[in-house]
Amino acid sequence: MISIDNIHKSFGGRVLFDGVSFKVNAKERIGLVGRNGHGKSTLFRIIVGEEGCDDGAVTMPKGYRIGYVEQHIQFTETTVLAEGMKGLIASEKDHHWKVEKILAGLGFSDGDMVRSPHDFSGGFQVRLNLAKVLVSEPDLLLLDEPTNYLDITSIRWIENFLLSWPHELMLITHDRGFMDKLVTHTVGIHRQKARKIEGNTEKYYDRIAQDEEIYEKTRLNDERREKEIRLFISRFRAKARLANMVQSRVKTLAKMEKKDKLEQAKNLEFSFRGKPFKAKQVCTVEGLSYAWGAQRPLFEDLNFSILAGERICVVGKNGKGKTTLLKVLAGSLPPASGKIAYNPQVESGVFEQTNVQSLVDNRTVEEELLYAQPDVDRQKARNICGAMMFEGDSALKKISVLSGGEKSRVMLGKLLVTPVNLLMLDEPTNHLDMDACDALLAAIDNFDGAVIMVTHNEMFLHALADRLIVFDDVGARMFDGSYQAFLEKGGWGDTPAMTRRTDEADVDRAPDLPRPTKKELRRLRSEILTEKSKVLKPMDDAIAAAENTIEKNEALLDRLNREMVEASEQGDGARIGPLSQKIRACQEIIEARFADMEQMDEQRQRLEKKFEKRLAELEA
Repeated sequence: MISIDNIHKSFGGRVLFDGVSFKVNAKERIGLVGRNGHGKSTLFRIIVGEEGCDDGAVTMPKGYRIGYVEQHIQFTETTVLAEGMKGLIASEKDHHWKVEKILAGLGFSDGDMVRSPHDFSGGFQVRLNLAKVLVSEPDLLLLDEPTNYLDITSIRWIENFLLSWPHELMLITHDRGFMDKLVTHTVGIHRQKARKIEGNTEKYYDRIAQDEEIYEKTRLNDERREKEIRLFISRFRAKARLANMVQSRVKTLAKMEKKDKLEQAKNLEFSFRGKPFKAKQVCTVEGLSYAWGAQRPLFEDLNFSILAGERICVVGKNGKGKTTLLKVLAGSLPPASGKIAYNPQVESGVFEQTNVQSLVDNRTVEEELLYAQPDVDRQKARNICGAMMFEGDSALKKISVLSGGEKSRVMLGKLLVTPVNLLMLDEPTNHLDMDACDALLAAIDNFDGAVIMVTHNEMFLHALADRLIVFDDVGARMFDGSYQAFLEKGGWGDTPAMTRRTDEADVDRAPDLPRPTKKELRRLRSEILTEKSKVLKPMDDAIAAAENTIEKNEALLDRLNREMVEASEQGDGARIGPLSQKIRACQEIIEARFADMEQMDEQRQRLEKKFEKRLAELEA
């Protein structure tokens, strides 16, 4: 159990916490909510001791361990698996299978396990830090936006992992659906205080709304009563026979606690600017393919059309080509083959991470929005700034000082003021808080034009998707149906059986996905064999190098032992000491290399079995 007692925290003249108190009891999974900038991440840093507070204390039992995922990247091991094993507690330091299981769940392949951590993108490096914390099994696990760098399959895996978490958990996330599936309690930071309730975010916000409604009614009743008392006193103060009654009301007035009117919380509301579109079809895509250089295509022979007002969501694992497809559709990358035909009336707006390069460093956030469209006035720009979490003076920040996430929000703000009838959005929720995500969902839902969106947020998928473009190990395909229909027809392969139909009509139904052709099977088999060779060859080389070192040192040890016998027979004490040191050093090298060989051979056998299993499954 951990106790947060009367925490006060200010930055400059701004009060962040004014007496924040709550407890985290055994096995509770707590969702921490609040507007961006209200102190959620600051509270995490106070709990782990990275930041101090002005007053109050955080108390916990002796030996209580806290796990917190660091964004700072600092790796010291040569492989992903070895780096992940650094997180294991001392009594489990050789439990490599535990680390492998968690790394696999977070999207690392068998081949990735033996690669250097420095070979991976920033997102995968953060995943590795997450894995190190998860395998350490702390008493309290703190997760700040863990889904930002995960694809849907990894999010679903970590969701199931955390549902069985045996200790305490505190979670910050913009994904309301993810949070509500996990938490037993919700703590909200609201008006500089903290409120803890049993239940999910919906129950929390309902309780807050109810409490504030009661507070406001009580305040108005108190004001009315105070006004009546003052009127009575002023009318009858001079009446001697009513002196006792007047005096009683004076005392009552003095005891009355004055309630301040609550500052009205601003609800985030924004909308995309629509441009009229009178045709039925937005675009047609025929035979679309794309590949990086000589690599196999990320997608090929993709055919679909987009109708006016349709919402198409692009889903799949990271690195499969979702963002690339969006870039090809937007015209920023040329296709390898195929064609895209847009209706002449189409005016598209694109949001994707690399677009931040178009921002001008010496402009402010407000100026970027003002320059985006000639009819945008300062009030409109300021409203959008607030919606994108640049409130007050934050709207006057220069682009040059903004973080990558802040620049992404500026790009989304510029899109909000641009008249369009086709939206292309690449992970638009990644740098928004929960309230802004809700407002964005409403804005997309109310948008009259068509939408193509890459997202891993399942709440958005359930609410918006008319059809899906699904990326898997084979490539990309169009799924004609909602996200729920996709899950019911197999989805990600981890959908619980109880959610699938099991009536007689389904029993004999052929699978929705056709079996790969012989050509595709040959290609997939070739890819597995190539990956196997790529993964196992460095291990074979390392084992051979260790064998060579052992052979050389065994030959040296044999020679040193003969010299030691000669020195002993001759009674040459001056030679015996140095020879003893050399023999001991030689023996240590041999033992160390044997240990390395044993570990590498075990790991090689495990990986080889996995590759053989994949080949067998392919040929089944």
